[in-house]
Amino acid sequence: MKEKKPNPNWNSVLEAIGAKPKNASDGENNSEPAAITMMPLARLRPFREHPYQVREDAELVALSDSIEQNGILSPILVRPLEGTDDYEIISGHRRAKAAELAGLTEVPVIVTDIDRDAATVQMVDSNLHREHLLPSEKAFAYKMKMEAIKHQGRATSDQVGPKLTVQRISEGDSASQVKRYIRLTNLIPELLDYMDRGEMALTVGEALSYLDEEMQYAVLEAMGEQECTPSLSQACRMKKLFSDGQLTEDDIFDILAEEKANQREMVKIPLDVLQLFFPDYTPQQIRNAIVRMLEQQKKPPKRSREEER
Repeated sequence: MKEKKPNPNWNSVLEAIGAKPKNASDGENNSEPAAITMMPLARLRPFREHPYQVREDAELVALSDSIEQNGILSPILVRPLEGTDDYEIISGHRRAKAAELAGLTEVPVIVTDIDRDAATVQMVDSNLHREHLLPSEKAFAYKMKMEAIKHQGRATSDQVGPKLTVQRISEGDSASQVKRYIRLTNLIPELLDYMDRGEMALTVGEALSYLDEEMQYAVLEAMGEQECTPSLSQACRMKKLFSDGQLTEDDIFDILAEEKANQREMVKIPLDVLQLFFPDYTPQQIRNAIVRMLEQQKKPPKRSREEER
């Protein structure tokens, strides 16, 4: 276990940017938006139900090593947690975890006294730029932001239109794309895992999200037995049958048992290999030549005159 130690080199960093650290326990007003405060890690709490995972992967280890050497160069944004003496992290969950791994006992924070809805919008926006966001993370982030905006009186739950999408929900995704992501929050966790592993397309997940939990688990079971995932066409057919009140577990198994075009066996030969036998041929000419040769091969051999006697 690493020895606990104060944040290294932070005073010099603060001097370089013209700020001074304040102790969070010295009784000063810590709600000034621009004030940088040194705060014990033990007083920080994760944002309640925040959708972003903090994975202890190679990137987090590298961040921890950097913090151990140089300190936290970008303060963690927090807000007072109602009814407690603690603070809720708005932006900086990975930095806080990396600081803990680096053995720090306190970290630089900026305290902002905003309500939960405003904090939710800020929390979502500050993390959407991250690389390697999982579909489930983006889905629940968009849903949290939509609900926060609704609570602020700026939208209703069915008003995720183009204008609101661009200005308030997402700067990078279209209205239809935002709706697709939010629909994913209706998937059972096991199907969401397929999405996060990149084994199921967004449009397929969206279609399956219209099935109830029982039918989704039936899809999951059929996927396991057939060792496949639904195509978009199959998922849309199941969605339509369910909408019409006609989808059964047998239908799900029958649909997933169908052969999909992308699962048919194919023989692939690299073009450079084929060109050894068909020099100066275009790919289409090579294909036509091979087909003619195979057709010729299928014809029965001509019988000699002696064989006809």
